Amino acid sequence: MDNTNLLVGLDLGTTSVKAVVAESEKVIGAVAVPNKGMRHGNIVDIDETASAINKALKEIAKKTNANIYRVVTGIPVGMLQLEAASDLINVSDNGQEVGNHDVRRVIRASIRSAVKNEREPIAFLPSRFLIDGKTEVDDPRKMIAHSLSVQGIMLTAPASPLHNIKKAIERAGYQNNFFIPTPLAISSVALDESERTFGSIILELGGGVTTATVIHNGQIKYANIDFEGGGDISNDISTVLSTSKKDADQLKLDYGYADPNLASVKNKFAVNSVGTNGQQMVDEVYLSKIINARIIQIVDRIKKGLVKHDALKLPGGVVITGGNSLLQGTDKIISDTLNVKTRIYQPDQIGMRNPVYSAAYGIVNYAYKMSDIDFLVIDAIYGKNSLGQVTESDSRVTKNLKRVNTTDETKVKEEYNRRELLKREHKSQSKKKSNTDNKEKGIKSFFKKFFD
Repeated sequence: MDNTNLLVGLDLGTTSVKAVVAESEKVIGAVAVPNKGMRHGNIVDIDETASAINKALKEIAKKTNANIYRVVTGIPVGMLQLEAASDLINVSDNGQEVGNHDVRRVIRASIRSAVKNEREPIAFLPSRFLIDGKTEVDDPRKMIAHSLSVQGIMLTAPASPLHNIKKAIERAGYQNNFFIPTPLAISSVALDESERTFGSIILELGGGVTTATVIHNGQIKYANIDFEGGGDISNDISTVLSTSKKDADQLKLDYGYADPNLASVKNKFAVNSVGTNGQQMVDEVYLSKIINARIIQIVDRIKKGLVKHDALKLPGGVVITGGNSLLQGTDKIISDTLNVKTRIYQPDQIGMRNPVYSAAYGIVNYAYKMSDIDFLVIDAIYGKNSLGQVTESDSRVTKNLKRVNTTDETKVKEEYNRRELLKREHKSQSKKKSNTDNKEKGIKSFFKKFFD
């Protein structure tokens, strides 16, 4: 199926690459494949990562019987840096309607003024536009203006790791269209509007990294990263039980609990131990205590930063996601450690009911819900081909992704422009009258001076 309506969200994780494909917001496929090319959230082997990406995207293309054109990739919070950005441009000395070009110009100007060496812009979140330095609007297009300014938050990533991500995707045989901050992507699906507005913490329990991101007023306010995750839990199991890393991973999934109180000493299982003849028998409680100890260590370290920034007082509490949230009892252990309400999020679509897909699903959801202004930001940062407009039908896809102005918004703009036109007309008439008066005064002065 040669369907250019498809959009793929790509989540590059330490232990696996996840891809979710959607068509007009409807998810039609999801895959996760092992990844050996990353460590603690960073690419350490481009070819291995490229191989995992290639396998994931080929699998999902086969699964959905479709060709993949647009790939949008998430950038983890550990790579992100927030900068305040603002600038002003001249629209017209006489005043004219603001167009897409003007919005792109002012966004580019603000990004150039704020971006630092060895970092690249990932996203720009406008907080407000100002018409002629006084009228605050969300969307300035079609409004008459002499000047246009913007204020917002720019998110950047370090150039070198970003280059590695781009190169891995290219070597996989694909082109990334643009990047989306992963925490904002997850918040678009894991949090409701009130949780995003009044404040919540997204705690992502990944394979190589654990991240806690504070979302308040729809934006990233703070992030705390711990460079340990599910892989370290498996390493602990491997070390204590003298078994292979592969077997440790499987034991964790099959018999492990985050909360030892949920386990039973009566339930025992065989473990292939290195250096011993045969197998040793281990009970669930013993295994779960190994798991619990590492989780408590990670959460205790995360807690320090959250307490320092008063994040645990936010009404939304903690929303847990990521592959390791599958361990039963995780939410209770974290709730008890942080002394805050918690819940676990996972997508509810068929074939994707697993928290491991939260980020990839969030990426496609976030992309489909972008507004016209968001698309102009993407255009300003990544260029005109960033939306992957490969065919005429694809331009219709972009149109479908955009937010349509509401009737109220249009009325406000029309009323504003009407007032501006009346002001200009009044100003023009006043100027003509002033010129006439000045001319009459000049004639009188001339004759008076001549005849006197």
